[in-house]
This record gives sequence, C-alpha cells and structure tokens, in this order.
Amino acid sequence: MFTAYTTLFRIPGAMKFSIAGIFGRMPVSMDSLALIFIVVAVSDSYALAGALSATASVVVSIAMPCWARISDRIGQRALLMRIVPLKLFGLTLFLILVLNHAPQWTWFISIIFAEASSVNLGGLVRRRWLHILNPDKNTTAEDESDRHLVNTAYSLEALNDEFVFIAGPIIATACATSIAPAAGLIAGMLFLIVGVPVFAMQSSTEPPASPKRTIDPHPPVIKRKTLQAIVLPTLFIGGFFGAVAIVTVSFTDELGHKSQSGLLLALWASGSAIAAVLNGLIKWKISHAARFLFFLFSLTLLSIPLLFVHSIFWLAIALFVNGFSIAPLIVNAYGVAETAVPAAQITEALSWVVAGMPLGGAISSALAGWVIDNYGAQTAYWLPVGFMSAALVATLPYFTTYKRLIGYSSQHD
Repeated sequence: MFTAYTTLFRIPGAMKFSIAGIFGRMPVSMDSLALIFIVVAVSDSYALAGALSATASVVVSIAMPCWARISDRIGQRALLMRIVPLKLFGLTLFLILVLNHAPQWTWFISIIFAEASSVNLGGLVRRRWLHILNPDKNTTAEDESDRHLVNTAYSLEALNDEFVFIAGPIIATACATSIAPAAGLIAGMLFLIVGVPVFAMQSSTEPPASPKRTIDPHPPVIKRKTLQAIVLPTLFIGGFFGAVAIVTVSFTDELGHKSQSGLLLALWASGSAIAAVLNGLIKWKISHAARFLFFLFSLTLLSIPLLFVHSIFWLAIALFVNGFSIAPLIVNAYGVAETAVPAAQITEALSWVVAGMPLGGAISSALAGWVIDNYGAQTAYWLPVGFMSAALVATLPYFTTYKRLIGYSSQHD
C-alpha cells in the first residue's frame, strides 16, 4: 500500500535533504509567534507586535519569489550560503535593538532587513524532488509512474509542513515562556543554522543552475496566466489560515479554555497531515488543476460548520475534518505551478504558490481582531468562510485557463 513512499525513501540522498529541509523551515512556523512574545514582553503592546508581524509578512511575500528566481539562476547552494547569513544578522540586530529598548522605528527597519532575506525553503525542497525524480522535466519519456511519484513526494513535503506547523509553535511558546521572551526567536535561528547548511551541502541532489540567457530569456513567471490562476486564490487561502488561527484562540478564550487552543490547531494540522499521506498513495487520473478546484471547493464547504460550533468538542471535530482538504489543495497548487513553466524557472514558480499567503494572513489577522473585539469570536468565524468564498471567486477570471488545464491528460498534469 505504501510502495510509493518506500520508493522515495530508497532514493540515494533523498531523505537527507528532505529531513534537513524540515529543520531549515522550522522558523517559518516559529518566528511570527516568537516575535510577538518578545515585543509584548518588552513593550507590553499587542498593537505594536501585530504591526511588526504584519510588516514582516508583507516583506516575506515580496522577497520569496525574488530569491527563488535568483536560485534558478545561480543554484540553491550559492543562494543559501549568501542570503541566510544576512537573515541571521538581521534577526540578531532586531533582538539587540528590542532588548535594549532602542527607538521603535529601528525595530521595523531591522525586521524588514531580516525578512527581506527570507527564502522559501519548502519550494527548494520540492524542486529537488522534481529534479531527482525527473531530471529532465521537458522529457517526453515520463509516464504515469513518474508523475505518481512526484505527487507522492509533494504529499510527503505537505506532511512535513504540517509537522513544522505543529511542532514549531509549541517549541517557540515553550522557549519564550520557560526560558526567556527572546528564546523563541533564538530557537528558530538555531534551526536555521543547523538545517540550511546541511541542506545546502547535499550537492548530489541539487538541481543545476540555469544562468540568464540572452537568447530566448525567460520573463518573470507571474506573467503566465496559468500561474496567476493559482497565486490569486492562494492569497485568499492564506487569509483563511490566518483567520482560523486567531479566531480559534479567541473562541477558546471566551469559553475559558485558552490553553486548549494549541491542541485544537494541532488537530486541524493533523487532519491535513493524514490527508497528505493518503493523497500520496492515490494514483490520480485527473489533472492537478481539476484536483485543485475540487479541494478548493471542498475546503470552502468544510469551513461552513465552523459557523455553528458552540463548544470545544464540536470545534475540534470541525477543525479536524476541515484539515482533510488542506494538504491536497496545496499539493495540487504546486503541481499546477510546476508544470506551467520551463525547467529553468520551476523554483520561482513554486515560490509564487505560497508567496501571497503571508500577505493574506496579515490582512485576515487584522480583520479578525476587529471583528472579534466588536462582535465576538463566534461571529468572527464568518471570516474564514468569507476568505474561502473569495478564493473561489478568484478562479472565475481564469475560467478559460482552468478549462484548458483540466483538458490535459493525467500523463501531462
């Protein structure tokens, strides 16, 4: 039953870069929460912490596609060895400024510098999988078995993402509350220091660089309608994720069980993790685009029960079931993006899939805070439903594009 996964595990070097990738992207799930802990501890201002977190999210959304494009040009190792030290320097500077009560405008400058050095390591990991499973993406010799393994690899990385988003906040919270407010951010930096160099050293699995050509140069991938058809909806999906997280914390607080919010969000991620494993086992006969639309619609439907929960128990059930559509949705978003561009631009395309999510999350967090303060957490669950509905609407301008993509055979999805 798990033959596809065992096949992946037997590929030389595959588990080394995949596991290193888990460590390297732990800060993705830790930094925002860790930033809030330290800023609130020093300034006693959630508004300031939220503003810094939102600023960081916007910068990340802009930076990731840019660095991914450069990664395609100079190679993953060359990029990481240059850019990660800059991020570490920026975060260290931020800590020094905050802990020494420097002017608050300097906090913004330092966090902008740090997050401008953010790389989508998850996209780099997926690019490596594609490289070792199908070194020549443009080959005409690929068959259904090749595509099934790519789907399984993307599903494995979706599972790893869920682990990161379950473990990361727990570690950041434990460090910040048990050691010192700054310890959560420092822990994330340590994961970066360990994971990224180990990942970068795996030269045998690194995709080759594709220097910029003067003949037939590749324009930015975001100009392609196929990619736009994925990027716009995922911006609103990021808003959905951010809204569910903050509203769930508020909902449990209103019921006097705020300590259970972490468990509820972990159950949500667990549902997605289970779906990721199952998705990797299925030999799909329909295109990535068709699957993306199916799971986008199903996630919207599965968000509606959140409007009717009145207890922790039923919220846990609703979140767990809701999670079953998340991983397959993201897996197939990556699948559409990967097949939309030439091999020399895959990393850039993969980065665009999640680039808008932090921006959507920042917008939804701000909206959720306002709705919660004025109408309560129960009413605020309309926000996740609204963001998912907006994600569905965002596909309508690309009706023709989706129609063409769905028409592709599974062999070329």
